[in-house]
Amino acid sequence: MGVMNTTNRIPAQLLIDSRCALGEGATWCATSGRFYWTDIEGKRFLRYDPRDGSTESFDMPERLACFALCADPGFALLGLASRLAFFEFSTGAIETIAEVEADLPTRLNDGRCDREGRFVFGTKHDVDDAEPLGAFYRLNADLSLERLPLGKFAINNSTAFSPDGATMYYCDTPTRRIRACDYPSFANDRLFVELTDDTGAPDGSTVDADGALWNAQWGGARIVRYAPDGRETARIEVPSAQPSCVAFGSLSGDVSGGGALDTLFVTTARNGLDDDALKTDPHAGGIYTAQPGVRGIAEPVFAGKRRA
Repeated sequence: MGVMNTTNRIPAQLLIDSRCALGEGATWCATSGRFYWTDIEGKRFLRYDPRDGSTESFDMPERLACFALCADPGFALLGLASRLAFFEFSTGAIETIAEVEADLPTRLNDGRCDREGRFVFGTKHDVDDAEPLGAFYRLNADLSLERLPLGKFAINNSTAFSPDGATMYYCDTPTRRIRACDYPSFANDRLFVELTDDTGAPDGSTVDADGALWNAQWGGARIVRYAPDGRETARIEVPSAQPSCVAFGSLSGDVSGGGALDTLFVTTARNGLDDDALKTDPHAGGIYTAQPGVRGIAEPVFAGKRRA
């Protein structure tokens, strides 16, 4: 794929008018050809099958902040507000793995698997005016949980990994800065990009096959593509104010050879929009798609298994 120029503006279209209070966690399953996401405040876990246009919804016992699919397609790893747990789709059974920061006024927030299938996630201060009380953690394949040496965060976001797994991207949303570090050493921690637009703050991210980072920018109605050197190379214009997360997938549901991964799926949110704002943004909380002209890569599933 060629490098796009900074004037490349790509429109996004509404796919599902799901009206999530806080849509998040965009994830594509390259095995089943289905798109998964969460409505955090609605306490729902959702999946969409593009082959027949059907959407399924699973009620959660508390807010589902993030998740990962598992090697066993019957299960998912849940990052609930207070804990990590396994979820069985067929029965709805939830098996707690570990509580997280039970002594702090925080909840889980953004998370992704690294290229080895370990689940990397963070926590956020669970109030409107968040302070840096949270941290980043990693759930390993043996289900051990470790805190990562990345400092404290008000609202962690933008968790993503380069195609070779050697770089981790992350941010503390209120700072409007996305950072990068060597992974898994966490050395060479550095500023990757700083948002300079009048609106928008960095939220969820993914990477494409060329190693560029696609970042959803909350309040900015846009997704921005940054080359590995931090240059902006494209924007997706989302007709909704609060895009929250992105994932590459396929509108055909194709899984042959890993699938096309040529479509960018975008979650959005209604939270914080008053009646006047919703009149001009009636599909807030919906799922949008765009054709960015580049392809994604299949995201790893969680490598851990339930304890015997």
